[in-house]
Amino acid sequence: MKTKITELFEIQHPIIQGGMHYVGFAELAAAVSNAGGLGIITGLTQKTPELLAHEIAKCRAMTDKPFGVNLTFLPTVTSPDYPGYIKAIIDGGVRVVETAGNNPQKWLPMMQEAGVKVIHKCTSVRHSLKAQAIGCDAVSVDGFECGGHPGEDDVPNFILLPRAADELKIPFVASGGMADGRSLVAALALGADGINMGTRFIATQEAPVHQHVKEAILAASELDTRLVMRPLRNTERVLKNAAVERLLEKERSLGRGSSLTTSLKRSQGCIPRSCSMVPWTLAHGVAAWLPA
Repeated sequence: MKTKITELFEIQHPIIQGGMHYVGFAELAAAVSNAGGLGIITGLTQKTPELLAHEIAKCRAMTDKPFGVNLTFLPTVTSPDYPGYIKAIIDGGVRVVETAGNNPQKWLPMMQEAGVKVIHKCTSVRHSLKAQAIGCDAVSVDGFECGGHPGEDDVPNFILLPRAADELKIPFVASGGMADGRSLVAALALGADGINMGTRFIATQEAPVHQHVKEAILAASELDTRLVMRPLRNTERVLKNAAVERLLEKERSLGRGSSLTTSLKRSQGCIPRSCSMVPWTLAHGVAAWLPA
């Protein structure tokens, strides 16, 4: 299958593995790329640029296909060594970077002058248009269904994707609730050039996640996720469990008095690093899912 995304990233299938903290290691990224998609190493999971360079080299030894690195720009007291991470990406020969979080404009020249293609994650049309205006090569449009951070507008993909298709001139992929061939066909029909999948890849053999977590994902229905940290406007969609319910009860009791410190104390150890609304039925290897 050829789309603008397969041509841009030189991949066989228009399927991108989402960047996921403590999931996007070389093994998973290489498996996705070997199967024809675009595997993604999560940059900030590696604590230093040197460790990222090592992970890139490890992935390079496992696949001769294109793969990318996710780099999330977040407001922090002590900022990560972003120039060092970008240098590791460039020196490692990586040609695709998935950016997320804050506006990546500051870092675009450094990457694009080295031939790196940048796809930025957005949860709204207005943010997607901004990413296009600053020079991003593509965007990942994340609907309200997505696991992790769905934004604050609560617009689902059936509305968001056609709006993005009407407004954008650069290629874009659909993200949020993507799980199988039906998702891909639907995304293409709604105007996207491919899909970004996160949680689906957690439930594969190559994902470095405990089997109990994979089984919990497989057992979940469309009713088994919750939205936390809404009072902070830092919403996350997570898998329902007892600890999450306690966190939500605390948020309800505090109301507008909720603080980041309080939410973090309540959420430590109970919020999965990634989840989705999709009730999956298979936990086979990556190669078994992607088309031959």
